[in-house]
Amino acid sequence: MKKICMLVTDGFEEIEAVGTFAILRRGGANVNIYSLLDKDATGRFGLTCTKLRPFSALDGNKYDLLVMPGGPQYKAMEANPAVQALIKQFMDAGKTVAAICAGPTILGHAGYLKGRRYTCFTAMNEDFGGTYCEDYAVKDGNIISGKSAAATIDFAFLVLEDAAGKEVADKTKKEIYYKGN
Repeated sequence: MKKICMLVTDGFEEIEAVGTFAILRRGGANVNIYSLLDKDATGRFGLTCTKLRPFSALDGNKYDLLVMPGGPQYKAMEANPAVQALIKQFMDAGKTVAAICAGPTILGHAGYLKGRRYTCFTAMNEDFGGTYCEDYAVKDGNIISGKSAAATIDFAFLVLEDAAGKEVADKTKKEIYYKGN
């Protein structure tokens, strides 16, 4: 099973971060959440997550999959050179990068969506040089993208399938009575 790191900072979309984390953990995945602030992070609706790992201590070599929830946090993440370097490290190594809602726009602005199928929050879609899809969650190569907060469960299961395999994802879907895709 792949080892997963998730990156948040103030303004993260709670359902995308917590929902994805819960589905991944339910499926037995090893997930560590890192704060770009090196301390607690507060979501866009006021939920504060504590005991997060400090981003300054994140070693991308120890992880196989990077998850970036959306929300207004995307601006701080996109503007941070260390975050951009982490994304590049994962992409150059062929490791999976998963982003949802506003998160895929970070990948698009960096040129990683060129020639790829992807989705993101519809109003934020630009010409990223790929093929925009209306699906809730899309996997193309080592990039997984999710459309919006409403897509969290589909996105999380696609990430779980990438991390642990279809059998684990299907078993976890069955355990929570999920009848979606």
